[in-house]
Amino acid sequence: MRWVQTQKSGALVFDWFSLDVIYYPVSGIMWLWYKLFAVIFGPTNFVSWALSVMFLVFTLRALLYKPFVKQIRTTRQMQELQPQIKALQKKYGKDRQRMALEMQKLQREHGFNPILGCLPMLAQIPVFIGLYHVLRSFNRTTGGWGQPHLTVAENRATGNYIFSSTDVAHFLDANLFGAPIGAYITQTTGLDAFTVFSRPAVVAVAIPLMLLAGIATYFNSRASVARQSPEAAANPQTAMMNKLALYVFPLGVVVGGPFLPLAIILYWVSNNIWTFGQQHYVFARIEKEEEAKKDEAIARRAANAPAPGAKPAKPRKNVVGGETQSDAVDSDGPQPTVTGDDHEDGGSSRTPRPGARPKKRKR
Repeated sequence: MRWVQTQKSGALVFDWFSLDVIYYPVSGIMWLWYKLFAVIFGPTNFVSWALSVMFLVFTLRALLYKPFVKQIRTTRQMQELQPQIKALQKKYGKDRQRMALEMQKLQREHGFNPILGCLPMLAQIPVFIGLYHVLRSFNRTTGGWGQPHLTVAENRATGNYIFSSTDVAHFLDANLFGAPIGAYITQTTGLDAFTVFSRPAVVAVAIPLMLLAGIATYFNSRASVARQSPEAAANPQTAMMNKLALYVFPLGVVVGGPFLPLAIILYWVSNNIWTFGQQHYVFARIEKEEEAKKDEAIARRAANAPAPGAKPAKPRKNVVGGETQSDAVDSDGPQPTVTGDDHEDGGSSRTPRPGARPKKRKR
């Protein structure tokens, strides 16, 4: 995306078609994996192209591992702050400006940034758009938004970003039992571009992938909801999002599957499989860290505790000069305290009460 200057008016307009900054990296990563798997399975094999899409996902998610860990920590921290957030909402619910200021103050005090929790999800959106566009660009005989309308011969002779014209031809040749990897169930145009196209085969391959994608989405959502704190789950907004994640999103994947190429459904399945495994790994790691912190705190308290068998120090009150003083009795036992005047004849005097006249000593 970029701003370009028009020739007539000189005004700056936004060029939506300049998304090469997304398309070239996406096609480049996919091209690298395709070349690797093509050596093993062959350049026109369905498996080579399917694995190139899957490992494109794995590469992206590996690059986003640290932001994903930050997202999990941010989510857990937000759940811990729910009682304080509710207190602020109750106190400043009618004053939105004061509420926003107090929320910012609370976030600064705890080093909490809610934007970081959305970063991995936001980063996957342009990759999904880029992959969808690159896959569409293998078959430009259908035309459409942002695509030239080429003949079958012209399409096979035209490269696709990093992919050469030979790679484009191999993509169009790749199929599984007559189901091209770039085809979808409801497709009615551009069928001549594929070497083989069988709609029953596309249906037979797509439906299991769609069901697998929906099931994987459901279990990922279920795992996330199960790890929420009771306070967070009780929030009406969170409860609504949980229902969407558990039922609407998985159903949306299944319903939208017939309108997506097989490669895109593979992308969704791979992404959810990676997310499921990564969630379990990261949560287990964070729980171990928290357990280690608890053990360290217990060990620190134990180190500061008195040694076994030692008598605890008890305060002792002494009256000296009309004032009460407290001394500690050490572990060796009480020490004698001398108060008043000790006379040579062995007598001792008692300290008079405040305000009392001192008694005269008889001679």
